[in-house]
Amino acid sequence: MGEFNSCKYPWDRVFYQNEFTPSPCSLFKKLDKGNYSRGVDKETQICYFLYGYDKLHYRNQYYGKRTNILPGIKAETMKPMTIEESMRAYLDGVSLSRSPNTARTYKNALQAFSETLRSIGVDPKTVPVMETTEDWTTDFARDLKSYAPASERLYLSAATGWYEFLVSERIATINLPRVRMLIRQRARRPGQRLPQFPRSAIEQMVEYAINLARIPSDGERERLRNMRDRAFLLVLADTGLRVHEACGLRRGDLDWNEGRAQLIGKGDRESVIRFSRRAISAVKDYLSVRGRIDGASGRPLSSLPLFARHDRGAGSKVLPITTTTGRAIVHKRAQEALGERDQGMITPHSFRHYFVTTVLRGSGGNLKLAQELARHRNISVTQRYAHLSDDELDRGYYEIFDT
Repeated sequence: MGEFNSCKYPWDRVFYQNEFTPSPCSLFKKLDKGNYSRGVDKETQICYFLYGYDKLHYRNQYYGKRTNILPGIKAETMKPMTIEESMRAYLDGVSLSRSPNTARTYKNALQAFSETLRSIGVDPKTVPVMETTEDWTTDFARDLKSYAPASERLYLSAATGWYEFLVSERIATINLPRVRMLIRQRARRPGQRLPQFPRSAIEQMVEYAINLARIPSDGERERLRNMRDRAFLLVLADTGLRVHEACGLRRGDLDWNEGRAQLIGKGDRESVIRFSRRAISAVKDYLSVRGRIDGASGRPLSSLPLFARHDRGAGSKVLPITTTTGRAIVHKRAQEALGERDQGMITPHSFRHYFVTTVLRGSGGNLKLAQELARHRNISVTQRYAHLSDDELDRGYYEIFDT
């Protein structure tokens, strides 16, 4: 272990990085099949596998030492890490610490960044990462002008994260304040659109949902879908849940006595969601009809999804609905309630707009209350809804111009 301490690679850090690999067993199999120097011990090979000769080489340079830091490996034979390899390492970390959607977006962002680099004559596959400069952010910001402002800022944020990764891992010497300054000077501010939604159409859909339980159905499966969709739409309208949050609820998340649920929402924040009496009643009615299927599943009831699939593909299994199914429910019921012409106006997020404006109307414009119930991190987001609930302004305007 002395070699590791001398090159500032304590074994505990290498062991931590081992989480990036499927298992120690598969790691050793890879090592045995790889083209590694003969006579090098397993611990050294793991260090090589996780960090690469290149990172050890550059980290050694950082400390002002150019020596043979690993037994059996010469510093002169070390291959420099390329830009593409460093991006791959950065994305590995993102995939472990962020949501799958964020990881996918960051991957797309760095692919776009790589295209920018190729356009200025820098090949990420061959150019050493040590040649990275802050000026590349200027070229990237220029190429992103064809994107929407919000996408531009998200992609630039991903690029900034990569620069920060290079600095934190001591892979390259970067002036991070300059990177942030260049981006701040060139990034566009996304325009703040006021949320628009047809409130009367949502109210019409809510009324339609309440009556779904009375619609005659052909068979048990259709009956279950009607009861599920009724509960799903009322939960969206009365809780302000995002569609993926509603689809991810489990039976055990709800406290039936208190009429609330705890969940991990946007940004991995734990939140308390309050349910109205009519939403709780609709969910109970649905689960009562579903009782036989849930009981036959052989699983604890608390682990079962609150909203389950009722299609032939699911069979007798109790499977959760996906966000795609959640959107399909809203689309189908909007078409039935509003007709072909108006159904395109309604999305699952329309119910969230409806929820926020309902809170503002009912509380006399209490922004803080609406912010907390909608779980907006920034109150400025809640303020964008205030104009939709200001009945006094509406009355004043129409009294002046329409009388």
